[in-house]
Amino acid sequence: MARLLTKALARAGFSPTLASELRTLDPAGDPARQDRLRRESEIAADRLADRFRSLAPPDRPVLWFTYHLYYKAPDWIGPRVADALGIPYVVAEGSRAPKRARGPWALGHAAAEAALDRADAILVMTDRDRIALEAARPAGQVIADLPPFIDAAAWGGGPPPGQSGDGAPRLLAVAMMRPGDKLASYRILASALLQIRHLPWTLDVVGDGEARPEVEALFAPLADRTRFHGQVEAGPGLRALYEGADLFLWPAVNEAYGMVLLEAQLFGCPVIAGAYGGVASVVQRDETGILTPPGDADAFARAAGALVVDADLRRRMGASAMRFVREQRDLEPAADILRRTLLPLVAGGAP
Repeated sequence: MARLLTKALARAGFSPTLASELRTLDPAGDPARQDRLRRESEIAADRLADRFRSLAPPDRPVLWFTYHLYYKAPDWIGPRVADALGIPYVVAEGSRAPKRARGPWALGHAAAEAALDRADAILVMTDRDRIALEAARPAGQVIADLPPFIDAAAWGGGPPPGQSGDGAPRLLAVAMMRPGDKLASYRILASALLQIRHLPWTLDVVGDGEARPEVEALFAPLADRTRFHGQVEAGPGLRALYEGADLFLWPAVNEAYGMVLLEAQLFGCPVIAGAYGGVASVVQRDETGILTPPGDADAFARAAGALVVDADLRRRMGASAMRFVREQRDLEPAADILRRTLLPLVAGGAP
């Protein structure tokens, strides 16, 4: 998404550059690490501000843009630089977590809250994030929807919807194989598919990682109809798998939204996904796919079974899925949102 935002900003008429590569992520909740990262960030911010101030006015940045700001990865740099230069500060995909105000991430939480309070505009990518952001919105702050998007042109043209022919429907899952939420999703998927093993279908699984042995063990009872492809990079190989699939399946345990769900729909492949987090922001319920209750393997099995046996419904949903992504979730609609949101903030300068 960070790379896509850079593309969309350029399409919107801006000239984005990467200002800092300092990583502030603290996945474990280590207050000492957070304090060290804060001090390193402040030093980096002051150096950046000094460097930018040394430039001729036309060459100085006119806006600071931060992506994915939350309590585990706060932004101590952007607000400090924006204040030093007197420029707008904008956040995309920022989230508030009041429950983290105390505990091991208290310092990161305080920094994230301060940055979100400072933001002149916040671009919201899911309805889940919007609730808390609206509740704590400072006066004058712009909150604008920027739903997740992809660059359709980077994938090339798509096939007509309903590309499947005779034979068993081809199911597809694409995800890393690692302990935690990904493995939990694979566990739900295997459980659901075992419930519909009496129906005709085959499954392609794309992904790799340290939990691959556990994933393969989950699907061992379905080995005669499951094929593991390992890691497949975005490009012709993955595109061919999307094109050849009749139905994309992913339980999406604790997914923020799931870019693969958009990618599948781009090629006219309807989706069945668990309704976690912001998944509803990338799948139009009962139009481009089916969303099932989070973590409910039985409901997932019923939805998968219904679409496996109904080719007409798959084709209708696939056609809607392709239109949805190409008309609403492509690079140009995203660039238009960025243009309309950011240009008023830099009205005194050139993008």
